[in-house]
Amino acid sequence: MSAMDARPKLALAPEPVLASDAPRVKVAYIGGLGRSGSTLLDRMLGQLPGFFSAGEIRDLWQRGLVENRLCGCGTAFRECPFWSAVGQEAFGGWDRVDVAHVLALSRSIDRHSRIPLLVAHSTWPPFDRRLREYLGTLERLYRAIAVVGDTRVIVDSSKAPSTAFVLRAMPVLDLRLVHLIRDSRGVAYSWNKKVVRPDTPGRTVYMHRYQPARIGMRWVTRNLEMEMLGRLGHPEVRVRYEHAVTAPRLELERIVEMLDERIDPEAFAFIADGRVRLGVNHTVMGNPVRMHQGSLQLRLDDEWRSAMSPRQRRIVSLLTRPLLRRYGYQP
Repeated sequence: MSAMDARPKLALAPEPVLASDAPRVKVAYIGGLGRSGSTLLDRMLGQLPGFFSAGEIRDLWQRGLVENRLCGCGTAFRECPFWSAVGQEAFGGWDRVDVAHVLALSRSIDRHSRIPLLVAHSTWPPFDRRLREYLGTLERLYRAIAVVGDTRVIVDSSKAPSTAFVLRAMPVLDLRLVHLIRDSRGVAYSWNKKVVRPDTPGRTVYMHRYQPARIGMRWVTRNLEMEMLGRLGHPEVRVRYEHAVTAPRLELERIVEMLDERIDPEAFAFIADGRVRLGVNHTVMGNPVRMHQGSLQLRLDDEWRSAMSPRQRRIVSLLTRPLLRRYGYQP
């Protein structure tokens, strides 16, 4: 056994990593339901100076460390120089992390059913103990991303409201919310399509598929949970997918304003003539657009209007009608 292999693994970091006078790490958390354009929005924000496009950080442990899927740069996660540097900065190397234990903590804390405990500041000792362990590990991770990425704003498109409820329990984070919304019919139609994952080279792996009715109910739940987060006092901006694609600069400027960041207008030059220029990125997870580099044509995906069956459309419309109206959509 090598000296490296013999080093003890770290399951957690129970004590705060940052000094009390250290600057907080600002996180732009893109929340909502998948298939709403979160990866594209994450990538566009990542083109701005001082912003780091991280993708879905909540999946780093499983998709990155366990499955070693491709980073957005095209390199396997464990071989990516950026993420290797993050692991070294945070834990002294990824090999020192007890990944199975961290995943067990995550699965017992970062879930929909635990939101009431997270909101109410639980005094249930077993949960509180696990939460402190998990927060210590996350604190090291987010701090390391900020240091290695030399960034002011980490863009995290994990989407799940439960993850945002976990992050708000970390005093070292300055959590800001980007509540991303897409017409529920478009979301449901997209989740029912067969989409090949681009980050599993050598084998064909499809993204998960769900029935429209199930997605309709989940769309309501996710959006209500994001609204709850906003009411808890975190800075928030609501962005519609349809606007982000058709008026990207305007929506990015709204997000930047919510983040209290000052960006030179010339920094938005990567947006022009309905296209965006996307550079190299190190996103952990997301849809196929995270692997794209170069010029990308922005196209409003409204295929559902012509291809979705009338029955499925009626079901989703009925399930989501109140929130559709609230968000400015025609039921």
